Amino acid sequence: MMGQALRDLGFAVREKLAHIGYGARLLVRLLLTFKSSLQRFGLIRDQIHFLGNYSLVIIAFSGLFVGFVFGLQGYYTLQRYGSSEALGLLVALSLVRELGPVVTALLFAGRAGTSLTAEIGLMKAGEQISVMEMMAVDPVQRVLAPRFWGGVIAMPLLAAVFSAMGIVGGWVVGVVMIGVDSGSFWSQIQGGVDVWRDVGNGIIKSIIFGFTVTYVALLQGYVAQATPEGVAAATTRTVVMASLSVLVMDFVLTAMMFTI
Repeated sequence: MMGQALRDLGFAVREKLAHIGYGARLLVRLLLTFKSSLQRFGLIRDQIHFLGNYSLVIIAFSGLFVGFVFGLQGYYTLQRYGSSEALGLLVALSLVRELGPVVTALLFAGRAGTSLTAEIGLMKAGEQISVMEMMAVDPVQRVLAPRFWGGVIAMPLLAAVFSAMGIVGGWVVGVVMIGVDSGSFWSQIQGGVDVWRDVGNGIIKSIIFGFTVTYVALLQGYVAQATPEGVAAATTRTVVMASLSVLVMDFVLTAMMFTI
């Protein structure tokens, strides 16, 4: 009985290590395609349009309403301490440092990540991946790499749109609806937001999040079982794993950025 349990544990550990090794090799292959992918930038451009443009509406509306909520919450919190004029700074720093990259990455995982996983999984189920390999066409180079680099490029652009719409939403609530002075709102942002430390950190986060979410989505689609149930399970894993990865990495990156 004990021997069978040890054998099962050994098989499970070996299988898990094999999956980790396969994922690491796929990541290295994707990174090595950078130069060759730039030579066929049209494929990346199409994926930026597919992943970024089709996600733009939900990102923009989400950013706007997050700005609405943050404007209300921030005003009533700052009003207690007589600092309501600092509403613009509070909204801007919260968005460009934290909420913009994180919420955009979570939305990106739910919309674009699942789409990538389902697309690659269906190609595998339809044996299109196998046909490419039989024709001596590298599916990583032709299929995965453009989607990977497209996602890495699209994510910071979407995060910038989210933060900009959030600031506009905070301005609408704070200035138009509540009556905070418009000059104070914008001057606080201009004087308090540092381009390199605040905006730069947000850009770095969004690039890393885009890298992580896109890679997880492509990996799950590429290793999915070639069945409808397998593709459905892979899309679920994409959302769960990508979202948890974003939240864990956000803590690590924030801790590193504030200690450097």
